[in-house]
Amino acid sequence: MSQPLLQVEDITAGFGATTVLHGVSFTVPAGGIAGVFGLNGAGKSVTMKTLAGILPARSGRILLNGDDITKLSPEKRVARGMGHVPQGRQVFPQLTVEENLRLGAYTLRRRDKGRYAASLDSVYDRFPVLRQRRSQMAGTMSGGQQASLSVGRALINEPSLILIDEPSAGLSPVAQLELNEVLETVAETGVTMVLVEQNVAFGLSLVDTAHLMQTGVVVHSAPVAELDESTLATHLGIGKVLQAATGRALADRQSVPPQRSSSRAGRAS
Repeated sequence: MSQPLLQVEDITAGFGATTVLHGVSFTVPAGGIAGVFGLNGAGKSVTMKTLAGILPARSGRILLNGDDITKLSPEKRVARGMGHVPQGRQVFPQLTVEENLRLGAYTLRRRDKGRYAASLDSVYDRFPVLRQRRSQMAGTMSGGQQASLSVGRALINEPSLILIDEPSAGLSPVAQLELNEVLETVAETGVTMVLVEQNVAFGLSLVDTAHLMQTGVVVHSAPVAELDESTLATHLGIGKVLQAATGRALADRQSVPPQRSSSRAGRAS
C-alpha cells in the first residue's frame, strides 16, 4: 500500500490555556478528497489552521509526502506543496484578480520565476471567468467568483495538496453549485484536497472519505460509500430537516454513474 500524501498523527493544539484539539489523527491518500465535518466548536477550523501552520501544534506530527512539516512556517509548507483556501475566501478586495493571483504565487516566483507565466495561464484555463475579469477589483466580484479566485490563488503555486476551509459559507445555492463544479474540475487533475465544511450535504457531494469530529477528536472515519444517515446523525447531531438533505447527498454519491465512481475509486486507492 502506498504512503499517504498527508498523515496527521495525534495532533493537539489550542489557544493560550485552552486546548481545542485533543489528538486528531487521519490520513489522506494522494489524489483523494477528505472531508472534515463536525458541529460548531468541534475543532474543524482549528485543525485546518494547524495543518496550514497558522496555529502551532503542541504535540503530534504532520507529514506531507513522508516529510515531517510540523514545525515549518506556512510559507515553507507552501513551498513543500501545500495550498490553503482560507475561511471567508479572504481575497484582497482593493487589488485586481491578477494582482491577487500574483501575490498567491509569491513562493513560486521565488523558487522558479520562469514558471509563473505558465502557471498563471493554467489557472486562467481552469477558471475562464478569472481571465475575463483579470483587471477587475476582486472586491466587486460575486461570492462565487471570489471563491474561484481564492481556489485559483491556492493552485497557482502548483500544490500537491490544498486545504479548503468552509468553501460554501455565505454562498447562494447557485454559487454553491458553481463552486462544486470548480472543485470537481480541480479534483480531476489529481490535486489532493482536505475540505472542512459546516454544510455536510455540500461536502458529501465532493469528498471520498469523511472524518467526523467531536470536541477536538476524530470519532469516526469512513469512505462516503460506507456512511449512512444514522451514523451522521449520531456523531453530528443532525436534525430531521438536515438529515433529509444529507441523506439525499449520500444516496447521490452511492449511486453515481460508473465512470465517475471509478474515477473517485482511482483517486482514493
